[in-house]
Amino acid sequence: MRQIFFDTETTGLRAEAGDRIIEVGCVEMVNRQLTGNNLHLYINPERPSDEEAVRIHGLTDEFLADKPKFAEIAEQLLGFLAGAELVIHNAGFDVGFMNAELRRLGKPPLTELVGGVRDTLLMARDMFPGKANSLDALCRRLEVDNSSRTLHGALLDAELLAEVYIRLTRGQDALLIDDSSAQSGQSGGEIRIEAVDFSRFELPVLRCDEAELQAHQAVLADIDKASGGKRIWQEDSAPA
Repeated sequence: MRQIFFDTETTGLRAEAGDRIIEVGCVEMVNRQLTGNNLHLYINPERPSDEEAVRIHGLTDEFLADKPKFAEIAEQLLGFLAGAELVIHNAGFDVGFMNAELRRLGKPPLTELVGGVRDTLLMARDMFPGKANSLDALCRRLEVDNSSRTLHGALLDAELLAEVYIRLTRGQDALLIDDSSAQSGQSGGEIRIEAVDFSRFELPVLRCDEAELQAHQAVLADIDKASGGKRIWQEDSAPA
């Protein structure tokens, strides 16, 4: 699966009032591996930025004056995003701004041009109800180093979001069984499995030693922390 961690910076907060995108950051991940194939663009918004917005991202009108306009980078950006699932924190904001820019060019909405959109803010609210779930809050909770984030920046924020997402979802993939060997025996869309008479075998019962038990408990603690305390098994079910 190809995923793009996506973030924007803007001249203000209201796309419907004419605020524009000034920076785009895209971080590519394929099959849960960051590829290093990222895209970072500054954009001339053709209008001034709000003072409060400049305090947040530090991108002045003077800095952006010689940067390309959105119409000049649209095909490059859309080509990079094509077919991928976008992973965005508070997706409604960034998608709303992208749709406004695409409407100006007579193009369809973003969701029709990519493989899908996943909102990590909604994921975090489900996992940590009642808690702060900003990107900074998630970095602190999931032990992602965001010490370099003195200002908001689209590429930096996309990189941080990628680390946050990996930690938010690591329990999902850690328990999956690799079925590649079973698939190799697949024929005509079916998997053929030879019946085995297990009564022919005497299976030994191997007891774990103290070191193995402690290692097991450490793994359970890591999964418990990653799931926000939502694991469904009980401590007394651990092997004796």
